[in-house]
Amino acid sequence: MNPFEMVVLIVAIVMIAGVVKSRHGFGHGSRRRGRDVEDGAGLETLRLRDEVKQLKERLHVLERITTERESSLSREIEELRDR
Repeated sequence: MNPFEMVVLIVAIVMIAGVVKSRHGFGHGSRRRGRDVEDGAGLETLRLRDEVKQLKERLHVLERITTERESSLSREIEELRDR
């Protein structure tokens, strides 16, 4: 076997092994661990949704403050300080 053929054979074996690993989930250690990663992603999604909700509430307060008259602006700032 010539060296070029050996290199091609090694590359082909590595590629086939990579495809088999990705299809059967061996790349993550086990199928159980793959589910844990998905659960972690779900928790992260919930955390991000909660953060977006909080940011929307803050934005709503800021929009309300900026659209009201100046006299109510100082009152609103004092109410926010009391929180």
